[in-house]
Amino acid sequence: MTATTTERTAERTVDVPEIADPATVAPQDARELSKVFFDQLAVLEEGTPEYQYARNTLIEMNMSLVRYAAGRFRSRGADEMEDIVQVGMIGLIKAIDRFELSRGAEFTSFAVPYIVGEIKRFFRDTTWAVHVPRRLQEARVQLARANEELRSRLGRKPTTKELSELMCLPEHEVVEAQLASNGYNSASLDAAISGSEDGEAVLQDFIGNEDAALELVEDFHALAPLIAGLEERDRKIIHWRFVEELSQAEIGARLGISQMQVSRLIRRLLGRLRAGMSTTEA
Repeated sequence: MTATTTERTAERTVDVPEIADPATVAPQDARELSKVFFDQLAVLEEGTPEYQYARNTLIEMNMSLVRYAAGRFRSRGADEMEDIVQVGMIGLIKAIDRFELSRGAEFTSFAVPYIVGEIKRFFRDTTWAVHVPRRLQEARVQLARANEELRSRLGRKPTTKELSELMCLPEHEVVEAQLASNGYNSASLDAAISGSEDGEAVLQDFIGNEDAALELVEDFHALAPLIAGLEERDRKIIHWRFVEELSQAEIGARLGISQMQVSRLIRRLLGRLRAGMSTTEA
């Protein structure tokens, strides 16, 4: 840290630490510094240089989370990794804009599902962009397994002839399968993924786990009548902020009030909804 920029708000004075190169901050340091910057975002006015600096610093400091999440999909190929990282950044930005330090959760635990979700959505939206015959889809899976096995055995990229012999297919069908892979990149479920916290893992370790988001279904059912019971203006504020993802400043412009007033209204509404949820669960 080299300097401190100070902004005085209606509520208190906010000190904004300045970091020379946020992208170089170590992950363990970024975790603690992020708490400081999130605390500042809660009181800084959206659209101000101080607010933008704090938000941009959070994005750069936490890029390691995107690289970590993207690493799970490393076996899809180097050519696609750049796209995966870019999509993951979208998830990181959404997580930063929606995170509330007051809820007591760790930002890393909050952000990773957003990042992985954006990456999976990217795969869902781009899978088989070009129609490929089923026999070639199946051959592509077989080809991925054969490539993985021969690379491990030979220590180099296998030739078409070597793949043909292992797959028991004519060489021209192997070539067709390689062309089909341009429509969808895949890897063997047994493909090794290095760099995991528990040592070496394989791709299938990350498949078939229970989706924690399913637990939100009951919450949504409980939340719906609570939102329906709000006044019309309050429902609009919730919709604008969390569905249309408008900034507090944009909401304030629509209502003819200040950004700080919008911030207080949102905090009050969320408090009411949380209290209602707690009563429902009890």
